[in-house]
Amino acid sequence: MAKRKICVVITARPSYSRIKTALTAIKNHADLELQLVIAGSALLDRYGNAVHYIEKDGFKIDAKVFMVLEGENKTSMAKTTGLGVMELATVFYNLKPDAVVTIADRFETIATSIAAAYQNIPLVHIQGGEVTGNIDEKVRHANTKLADIHLVASADAKARLLKMGEEDNYIFNTGCPSIDIAMNVQKSPKLNFDPIIKYGGVGKDINWENGYMVVMQHPVTTEYDEARTHVTTTLKVVHELGIPTFWFWPNVDAGADGTSNGIRSYREKHQPENIHFFKNMVPDDFLRLLLNSKCLIGNSSVGIRECAFLGVPVVNIGTRQNGRARGENVMDVSYNSEGILKGIENRLEKAENIKQSDIYGVGDSGMKIADILATVKLRFHKTITY
Repeated sequence: MAKRKICVVITARPSYSRIKTALTAIKNHADLELQLVIAGSALLDRYGNAVHYIEKDGFKIDAKVFMVLEGENKTSMAKTTGLGVMELATVFYNLKPDAVVTIADRFETIATSIAAAYQNIPLVHIQGGEVTGNIDEKVRHANTKLADIHLVASADAKARLLKMGEEDNYIFNTGCPSIDIAMNVQKSPKLNFDPIIKYGGVGKDINWENGYMVVMQHPVTTEYDEARTHVTTTLKVVHELGIPTFWFWPNVDAGADGTSNGIRSYREKHQPENIHFFKNMVPDDFLRLLLNSKCLIGNSSVGIRECAFLGVPVVNIGTRQNGRARGENVMDVSYNSEGILKGIENRLEKAENIKQSDIYGVGDSGMKIADILATVKLRFHKTITY
């Protein structure tokens, strides 16, 4: 019997960590053949080009799709998505996969879903059924309605998909594959590298060995005009605290120009001696950096997912993760200096008492996903009962 060809599309650097263990399991499965497509900001150096890390991990890339239009605003997001539909449609036509996998909820993922669904290719959606703010909310649920098979990350998400009319026998709670990496990091928790020596980055050579924080703050598409103000507020609080901090560059969402310009302007004007800036790290190194930190600050989903499993304190700023299930590691604050400062002080004070949570999986998601993809009855049409 011929192997099932499973085409996975990665459109941004965080998506690689979301799917890495599943890629390995698919690649090694006797009944599956992995087809890997890298697209969008995952190909761009200014967002931490993921290709080098993907190839270093031993994966063969079958196609690259350059689809990101300059501008980093709402219009360029829409046009990038349209270009993605056109380019990915051709890629799928040439690769002829038995199923296509789209990951989570970034705005580009809807291009993958449309290009597959319109060609009657079975579509598998990973991490549907969750609730957040941002354009991700609409994209995630749109992907759900286009998808034929659902691999969700939590019981809460599965329940929501059932309410949306999806069929129970095509919804599988696999947990989140990024938790697999977190579990391996937890088994070997020591920070066994110097982040600045290994990854370079820019900014002062901070003294991080006696404790540090991590910041990852992205723009919010529904608050596009406030991106620069939001990041400047966080920068000022972190700078004035004086605690050594590793700060990661934002993603490509609308508003990224405002966030990036805010970081550059603040860095050039104030030259903060306690902050060092990075574009990217390999998933294992990034999670090990988080595990050994005092806390994570910002609005990334890593604070909700991996940090819950690892028990890392998180100050979650603003609306980007609204509605997503949380562990007790997260404290939510708004976009003001006083709230952010109180949040950091609270997390630092209570860090030792924070318990870990397995709401997003226990570390076996990759193998579950591969086994399901090898055995589930593939379809490209579904009957929804409301």
